[in-house]
Amino acid sequence: MVPLYYAVSFVLVGIHKMLSTVLDPAGGAAWILSIVGLTLVIRAALIPLFVKQIKSSRNMQLIQPKVRELQKKYGHDREKLAQETMKLYKDSGTNPFASCLPILLQMPIFLALFRMLDQASKKGKAHGFLDEELAKQFGDSRLFDKIPVSGTFLNNDGVTGVMVVAAVLVLAMTATTFMTQRQLMSKNMPADALSGPYAQQQKMLLYVLPVVFAVGGIAFPIGVLVYWTVSNLWTMCQQFYVIRNNPAPGTPAAKAKEERDRAKGKVPAGQAATEPEVVVEEPKAPRAQPQRQTKAQRNKKKKR
Repeated sequence: MVPLYYAVSFVLVGIHKMLSTVLDPAGGAAWILSIVGLTLVIRAALIPLFVKQIKSSRNMQLIQPKVRELQKKYGHDREKLAQETMKLYKDSGTNPFASCLPILLQMPIFLALFRMLDQASKKGKAHGFLDEELAKQFGDSRLFDKIPVSGTFLNNDGVTGVMVVAAVLVLAMTATTFMTQRQLMSKNMPADALSGPYAQQQKMLLYVLPVVFAVGGIAFPIGVLVYWTVSNLWTMCQQFYVIRNNPAPGTPAAKAKEERDRAKGKVPAGQAATEPEVVVEEPKAPRAQPQRQTKAQRNKKKKR
């Protein structure tokens, strides 16, 4: 975790120093906004991985009919099914694990921030560029001079405001997680991809992830809840933009984009926004028409 402590604290302390020119450096507002800035920097750095995630998710959706065909064909032979499925993934350029990369890479950062905030508030312990003075300041900072940034819903020291703010952030974190997954399934998945193992996995994530975040969220410090909620908002907005402007073929989002393009005159009426590929054949040479012959020429030909 040491490299992560240095990376996270470098961004956090750097943003805090800039905000300290206009805000009280010991105040909760400066540290909360520093956490928001940290979140935005991390999410901006993860954009290339998000693009890979979108491409992988789209490919996974589009190849589901072929996956089901393989399951019907090789359902009796699991080894052969696994080989053919992996071959299909390779041929289509699909990585089934790419859709998990952004959240997997965020988890260590999330844990680093959690431990930094937790240990700064309890022990004033320094981590990376967050020295002991800043760690103590970080751990003691309060919003509105009443709500400690390190407070949790369970550990609130009798401050009702901590419970209220933590509850609002937990609900926001849970709602944004649910809406992001729901948005993907309802708008950017073709009808034939809404059945089968992949669809079941997506449905499970739709309901399981919010519950996990809600249960775990009551033990997270307010500063960490701010990080995760802002990160979820970023994901939801980023996904909305991608689905709206570059939807997967054959999905409700693709039809909506087609209608918008047609309304703007980008697509002629009666023509689909995405035309099927047309195979153009080489023109054949015109058939040679027999030349008309005179009676003398025909008689001459008969004598031969």
